[in-house]
Amino acid sequence: MSVATLLTPATSAEPDGRRAGLVARADERSYVRVLVVLDTTILIIALLIGYVARFGDDEPTGSEIPYVLVAPGLVLAWLISLKALGCYDDRVIGYGADEYRRVSSASLRLAGAIAIIGYIADVGVSRGFLGISFAVGTVGLEVARFAARKRLHRARSLGAGWSRKVLVVGDTAHVLELVHTLRREPYAGYQVVGACIPDALLAPVAQRLGDVPVVGSFRGIPEAATAIGADTVAVTASGELTATRLRRLGWQLEGTGIDLVVAPALTDVAGPRIHTRPVAGLPLIHVEAPEFRGVRKLVKGFVDRSVSSLALAVLLPLIAFIALAIKVDSRGPVLFRQVRVGRGGQEFGVFKFRTMVVNADALLAELTARNETDGLMFKMRHDPRVTRVGRLLRKWSLDELPQLVNVLLGQMSLVGPRPPLPSEVARYDGDVARRLLVKPGMTGLWQVSGRSDLSWEDGIRLDLYYVENWSLAADLTILWKTFGAVLNGRGAY
Repeated sequence: MSVATLLTPATSAEPDGRRAGLVARADERSYVRVLVVLDTTILIIALLIGYVARFGDDEPTGSEIPYVLVAPGLVLAWLISLKALGCYDDRVIGYGADEYRRVSSASLRLAGAIAIIGYIADVGVSRGFLGISFAVGTVGLEVARFAARKRLHRARSLGAGWSRKVLVVGDTAHVLELVHTLRREPYAGYQVVGACIPDALLAPVAQRLGDVPVVGSFRGIPEAATAIGADTVAVTASGELTATRLRRLGWQLEGTGIDLVVAPALTDVAGPRIHTRPVAGLPLIHVEAPEFRGVRKLVKGFVDRSVSSLALAVLLPLIAFIALAIKVDSRGPVLFRQVRVGRGGQEFGVFKFRTMVVNADALLAELTARNETDGLMFKMRHDPRVTRVGRLLRKWSLDELPQLVNVLLGQMSLVGPRPPLPSEVARYDGDVARRLLVKPGMTGLWQVSGRSDLSWEDGIRLDLYYVENWSLAADLTILWKTFGAVLNGRGAY
């Protein structure tokens, strides 16, 4: 597609940017106030729990310090600690794990400081009271932040809620790519409100880059950002944006309240693999190679087998009940075994509860034209081959419970890419084939991000992201999110 077809005249006047910016900042301040109120409430409750758990209905003995004064002072000190470590910074709240890390760090540092001061000054505050209060308070703060974030994400996905207003700066192709990336996850809170492109692409009339208004060139980026109410300037790749011009742009934005972020041509690489090292005044980005073997892999395998064996033992009554329901509902075997491709291209038989009629494969040719997904998979929202019990099993993902056996046998992992069919693998190109560098999983980023509602391209992107950036912490997060995805049932058919 040429630049001429991408750049189209604007058909309507843009809304008042300054007013939109003021509304966005008011929404941000309102969200921060909600967090402060939530945190204060949680801390008061935590201190009450700590007091009751330690002293019950009795008055504290052996201490001259009145706890009625200790509690407010501790709440105030805790809030100051949260503020000092940037727990209310708009650059970390609402998205990413850094917000949770800062909350935990602020709580632990305050607890350590109080312990040291109490020991040195020989303050007679009960250690049990402090220990229980800090434990309950830290967990409560994290849970409250999680609940507030989920509410914010839902609002953002509906086009409401506080979001950062972004002016994207760069060449046409890179601007479109960054816009697509930011819009792919609207809950992250980056709303593109305009774009600045090189002077050579500007036309005498107002233009749009796709559906993004072009509000200026590289010569007037700060003025354009102010005019449309942007609070963030995101710079992507462009031959005209030299290091000198980028440095001057940073100077021009000083004191305006507008943040400058640089989006390098480096996508789908997780933070732990990225390290910035200044060399001769130049910030070089070092990207570590993905890890496909070593101690972490051994630990992952041990966790997989341990959890799968325990889950099979606990879920045995449920598995027996599902087997009986399948047998009563329709003729045929209880289990369905299908050949899939695992790590290194090795084929294995994946186990599932049968959710279709026995001649489902023979009927597939008649339904190919009704495929509702792109790419190499076949998906139908109302597939006539699915049985009555099968629909319920698929809705709650219970048909995949027998895959715990595959995990126990070492053929699959609890978390990983979707296990592909041999017919799909036969049509893989070099990039997609990297999915086979790790074991396939019972769940993964594809499942917690929409499952069958995802396009083929997005499913592959998520699988490749996991392959390149997997970690034990990420696995735990995905497992936690899987429960929510299963209960929600979105994309399950």
